[in-house]
Amino acid sequence: MQAILAQLIAFDTTSRESNLALIRWVQDYLAQFGVDSTLTFSDAGDKANLFAVIGDAALPIVVLSGHTDVVPVDGQSWQSDPFVMSERNGRLYGRGSCDMKGFIACVLSLVEEWTRLAAAGQLQRAIGIALSYDEEVGCLGVGRLIADLQRRQLPVEGCIIGEPTMMRPVIAHKGIAHYRCRVLGRAAHSSLTPRGVNAIEYAARLIVHIRKLADAEQSFGMRQALYDVPFTTLQTGVIHGGTAANIVPKDCEFVFECRWLPGDDHQRFVDSVREYAALLSAEMQQVAPEAAISFEPLVNCPPFESDAGSSVRQHVDALCHGCRGEAVAYTTEAGRFAEAGIAAVVCGPGSIEQAHRPDEFVELGQLALCRDWLLRLTTRLSRPAGL
Repeated sequence: MQAILAQLIAFDTTSRESNLALIRWVQDYLAQFGVDSTLTFSDAGDKANLFAVIGDAALPIVVLSGHTDVVPVDGQSWQSDPFVMSERNGRLYGRGSCDMKGFIACVLSLVEEWTRLAAAGQLQRAIGIALSYDEEVGCLGVGRLIADLQRRQLPVEGCIIGEPTMMRPVIAHKGIAHYRCRVLGRAAHSSLTPRGVNAIEYAARLIVHIRKLADAEQSFGMRQALYDVPFTTLQTGVIHGGTAANIVPKDCEFVFECRWLPGDDHQRFVDSVREYAALLSAEMQQVAPEAAISFEPLVNCPPFESDAGSSVRQHVDALCHGCRGEAVAYTTEAGRFAEAGIAAVVCGPGSIEQAHRPDEFVELGQLALCRDWLLRLTTRLSRPAGL
């Protein structure tokens, strides 16, 4: 398993890069055990999802899913090469070790065992392996994988997404949406400020409006106690604008996000921002008719709630006996699977606190726990020999 993880980490699959080298390596690895895989590609053809089935594909399929892309290491200070796995004090370091190549390595390490059971006719459920691209930039790639499963009418019973949860089941999470707002004003010499339209200042008024929406939601909005942050949140994460201190800025853009609870509707916040922007636009155009404010949706990942009655939930509950299902503020591909009618649970090795950080690591004990967990899942999906 460690050798597999070292190989996976060695592929620089930062979301801005291609993941095809890793996908081809996994494809070849599976082929060694007689397992065929299907790829679905991005528009540019430089990235791909992989899906493979071990066992009879006519049986209900329990899918084990992970994303192959990782976040950048730019600007981070690492003690070791982030794309060379290193072991220190019972921890395996490297970009993606925790999020989430550790889970993928655990899955791949059991392929030989699963193919043996399948050849002996002992699997009551087929096991699916799903690897996706571009999860870190908005769960963009997995939709094509899911669409392909639906097109082929494969009998997917449920999906376990192996994000780092310390092997405790996550049964709900928030949705997330990002929007880019562009403000076009009119440039002027700063000594002639009234003749210009200051794009930064109008952007700032919009940002304050977003902050007020967030504050109101925190004080008066709906709550779900299961979450660590039990209300819908909004925030502005990026802003750019202006060219010099003595020039009224013509352009400004910023990106804001909303993370909303299942059962809430984030569109109401977006509509409020757009309505206020229309008022500001009219004010700007009194000075500069060409002034405008526009919005571009960037990311929209749905929230997720696990179906307590689904078979995959029952498998996870039985294997995590005594663990209370948790809800989290971050977002995973579970929302995409659930949106498509595929029951899902999130459960995997490592801590989310290590994800995206310099010196990212996963503990060897967590990988061992995950592999044992997957073996116990295998037992639940198998029939005794001779039956």
